[in-house]
Amino acid sequence: MGRSIKKGPYVNPKLMKKIKKVLELPIEQRDKVKIRTYSRDSDIIPEMVNMVFEVHNGKQFITVKVVEDMVGHKLGEFAPTRKFIKHGGKLQRELEQKKAKG
Repeated sequence: MGRSIKKGPYVNPKLMKKIKKVLELPIEQRDKVKIRTYSRDSDIIPEMVNMVFEVHNGKQFITVKVVEDMVGHKLGEFAPTRKFIKHGGKLQRELEQKKAKG
């Protein structure tokens, strides 16, 4: 279940302060600024479109450029926290080597 419409989208106050600071810059300089944040639970609002964020995934910062289709989602959705390592192990590797040879 999502957040109440009455309350509006949640954006971390510290992050909102950084966004307002970037919005005061001239348009040419806005593209060069990257906003670093740990706030994965913040909603993406229309003011964030065309901004670049560095979202922490628990280990490193993932660069996320916000486009119009992302509005309404959370920042954390675009910075995965888990790295998929393929299934199979030793048997799978042997099958892949056979496919590569012949």
